[in-house]
Amino acid sequence: CGTPRLVHTSTSETYGTARTVPISEAHVLQAQSPYAASKVAADKLVESYYLSFGIPAVTLRPFNTFGPRQSARAVIPAVIIQLAAGSRQLKLGALDPTRDFTYVTDTAQAFVDLGEAPASAVVGELFNVGSGEDVAIGQLAADIAGFMGVEADVIEDAQRLRPKDSEVMRLVCDASRLRARTGWQPRYGRDEGLRRTIEWFGEPGNLARYHPNDYNQ
Repeated sequence: CGTPRLVHTSTSETYGTARTVPISEAHVLQAQSPYAASKVAADKLVESYYLSFGIPAVTLRPFNTFGPRQSARAVIPAVIIQLAAGSRQLKLGALDPTRDFTYVTDTAQAFVDLGEAPASAVVGELFNVGSGEDVAIGQLAADIAGFMGVEADVIEDAQRLRPKDSEVMRLVCDASRLRARTGWQPRYGRDEGLRRTIEWFGEPGNLARYHPNDYNQ
């Protein structure tokens, strides 16, 4: 079709629980869930088409992206909508795992940067995008409650727990390759991104799209 470049979307879940931190693109792949396994397979198919047919493809592995309009499956919307609905007992999955969160516009910019960078700098290669800082889920929930000016108890809800060996315990990104090849830099820290996300969910018309009592698996 003459497509000048394919930027393929992978995920940090392909790395599984970090064996070394921060996680670079050289980190071993560990498919701890069927979802992760499907993404490893997709990454390898893209790689094979590049090597076999010269398809001008590049792969981006975002760590945890968040922001307005995110599905309630994700932890940040789950916390915000429960608190906004008046709950003071937050039901979450495992509280100890850590994640590296990046505001959505910064992740989007990484896609743009890889799409526009010189082919010699990026085509056929793999790049991580993330902030380089991780936070435990329990602490994240407490931080969100603080930003919203409320006090809440955070509890582990059994139905939200992943199978023991499936849970990825730590993710923290090394995005130095992306920075070096494209000049990408995040514009928003986690706290500023959370404030912007809370503000969006705080609009009645936006919040009405979500149902705080429903758990989206």
